Amino acid sequence: MGEEKKEKVLETPTLEQIEAELQKENYKHMFVKVLRSTLYTLLIVAAAAVLVAVIFLPVLQISGSSMTETLWNGDIVVALSGSDYKTGEVVAFYYNNNILVKRVIAVSGDWVDIDKDGNVYVNDRLLDEPYVTEKSLGICDITLPYQVPEGRIFVLGDHRDTSVDSRSSAIGSISEEFLVGKIFFRVWPLTDMGMIR
Repeated sequence: MGEEKKEKVLETPTLEQIEAELQKENYKHMFVKVLRSTLYTLLIVAAAAVLVAVIFLPVLQISGSSMTETLWNGDIVVALSGSDYKTGEVVAFYYNNNILVKRVIAVSGDWVDIDKDGNVYVNDRLLDEPYVTEKSLGICDITLPYQVPEGRIFVLGDHRDTSVDSRSSAIGSISEEFLVGKIFFRVWPLTDMGMIR
């Protein structure tokens, strides 16, 4: 018996089948195009967000107790970069590969004096400091009265007894080039979310 050869008969696709296949291919092409576009957009948005966060709005986590009662260990805050700092504002600055947070007490040219009870005078005027719960001379080895040099600011922590700040020659007055920015908003914990004063 001879083997029967079966020939495959190619069927010609119908118009509906061709249209359905074309729709599938168009859908795949559009899906890939939309997916690629979405990924590019997300990457651009993420890069822009990182750039804004690093340059204009750094987010910092507070470590330590030098700013209590204003800021607590573990708080997460947002800083605003700038160049105009005023007495009473809370700022972040670089010091020995760390970022410290303190309060501006005086700016270039101002004279600072602190008495043994921890009262702070700027240009012979007693500062009103409602953010300080306990006044203290703290760790102070600079010669008082002290004039803030040009291009620098004098900072103190709100917890004056334990804060190491411009009263210590180890830190001294802070050069404006080392300032990260002004701390203006607490984002964590949610119960304390709000503006920093």
